[in-house]
Amino acid sequence: MLNMLITTAEDSKKFVDVVIPWWGWEMLIAVFVGALLIDLLLRHKTAHVVEPKEALQQTALWLALGLGFTGVIYAMFNGQGEGTSSAIEYLSGYLIEYSLSIDNVFVWAMIFVHFKVPNQYQHRTLFWGIFGALVMRFIFIALGVQVITRFEPLLVVFGVFLIYTGIKIVRSGDEESDPSEMRTMKIFRKFVPSVEHYDGQKMFTRVNGRRFATPLLAVLVLVEVSDVVFAVDSVPAVLAVSREQFIVFASNAFAILGLRSLYFVLAGMRERFKYMPLTISSLLIFVGIKMSVGIWYHIPTVASLGVIIGLLAIGVGASVRHDRRNRA
Repeated sequence: MLNMLITTAEDSKKFVDVVIPWWGWEMLIAVFVGALLIDLLLRHKTAHVVEPKEALQQTALWLALGLGFTGVIYAMFNGQGEGTSSAIEYLSGYLIEYSLSIDNVFVWAMIFVHFKVPNQYQHRTLFWGIFGALVMRFIFIALGVQVITRFEPLLVVFGVFLIYTGIKIVRSGDEESDPSEMRTMKIFRKFVPSVEHYDGQKMFTRVNGRRFATPLLAVLVLVEVSDVVFAVDSVPAVLAVSREQFIVFASNAFAILGLRSLYFVLAGMRERFKYMPLTISSLLIFVGIKMSVGIWYHIPTVASLGVIIGLLAIGVGASVRHDRRNRA
């Protein structure tokens, strides 16, 4: 059932064409569910402020899991002669998704600051936000593969959209919007009775016998909406380097799962990553070009991976150098 969407013969010449083992999806889902349960029930059973050291350790762990899964992908498909190609596609997708998600992390920070969410309640909110994001990403990926497979000319449309988005990021600079003025929040307030105070980590509370939503529910809704907005960019971007749903979803999911701990590392460090918006813009423009010309010419995935790593290295390196000069 999970494998019912397949790529065309033409796509198989450009991207890996593999048969997912019967246990593949079950194994992947079990890994994600197990990791989420361990994180929720053992590490964050009680609400507490996530300290920088803890956030760094968890970020390193999630990075190790995400990058380490490259070896699992290689082992799964090596017997089909696609081990190396599959691993490269997965790693490319993971790096694209992880880097594009950095902007999403800063959006979360803006939302939490605006709603004055206590630090000890932020992780639980992000947990449910990430859980919803995984479901939405699977739907987006399944639909995206189906649409692109049946209507290949749409690759040009998606590619141009990514290029436009990349250019827009550079032009918009550091413009920020007021979360409370978003149409989503206006609709939320109109139909969902709410209170202005928090009640621990609860999404709902009772006042005089009536049930009301707490600000945490509004924050969760905004977190989910922000992920949908970012998925419109990131899913087509990852589909530019792979068309196998298993590989695309795995790369997306591992990147997304690591965002919670990454948030607690980066939330207050936006000014230190001066050149990351330009890096993200460059990535979107590159994958947009790759997708747009894909009908006529397929840029090898190995070359794409090299460009992706190169852009990330330049962006991070330039940002670190700029930050050191400012602190000197």
